Amino acid sequence: MIAPRRFLPSIPSLLALEAVDRLGSASAAAEELSLTQSAISRQLKTMEEQLGIDLIQRSQMRLHLTPAAKEYVQVARTVLHQLAQASVKLKANPKGGSLNLSILPAFGMHWLAPRLQDFARRHPEVTVNLNTRLRPFDFEVEHFDAAIHFGQRDWRGVNYLPIMREDVVPVCSPSILPERADRIDWLLSTPLLHLETRPDAWERWFAFQGKEVSGLGGMLFDQFSTMGQATVHGLGVALLPSYLVKDDLRSGRLVPAWHGPGVSLGDFYLVWPQSRAESEPLKSFVEWLRGQVG
Repeated sequence: MIAPRRFLPSIPSLLALEAVDRLGSASAAAEELSLTQSAISRQLKTMEEQLGIDLIQRSQMRLHLTPAAKEYVQVARTVLHQLAQASVKLKANPKGGSLNLSILPAFGMHWLAPRLQDFARRHPEVTVNLNTRLRPFDFEVEHFDAAIHFGQRDWRGVNYLPIMREDVVPVCSPSILPERADRIDWLLSTPLLHLETRPDAWERWFAFQGKEVSGLGGMLFDQFSTMGQATVHGLGVALLPSYLVKDDLRSGRLVPAWHGPGVSLGDFYLVWPQSRAESEPLKSFVEWLRGQVG
């Protein structure tokens, strides 16, 4: 049940309070909201009278929110953001049924995107909106319904659907592969390329090969796509997922830098919050994805 209406301020009042908190003056808030300064003052006064408390500390130069109002406006800002996102979803899909999905760039492009046409054919009532996030986030703050997660089951408060294990292989350009690459030590004398979100990947890979190393430096990349291109152009050796490099290995643009045992550094999962009821679009997507990975 929604709280009594007397506790629900108007959206113009909330927008005025949020803008004053962020900008520090009624004039700046008025300019941003295309209102007059007196209109901003009236909105704030109306909210104070409605709630029966002072929200603003007025000084000669600036307006400051009271400590209690500061805490209140943080909640209001989140609600306004969620309402705006809901309006965007409604406009984009007036018949309902949208799913906001956070993806990892390489996995989303090379594994998920080619399969989404099948989901669209089976569920034309659902619009899937994709956005990139590289690390776990708070579902209570972000507007996503679900996310693709890589690694371990270390994202708290979510349900997990395993998708696939990721195997990584060390690859390089043929131009930097030595004639005698039969000793793993040659990798320690050549530039190693690293991914920001997996800073210890090389150390873990060497450990799987029975060799303990630490403090490995080298170029740092935020995405596999740029790291892959750097590898093709001979800037170093990279640990890349096997599903990403199979075409480059087949064409000879890349070659294996070592023929040791295959290594997995984690798994891909679909995750979604346990704290929310599952929407119909999410249920349809989970059921479809189970079929894809079955």
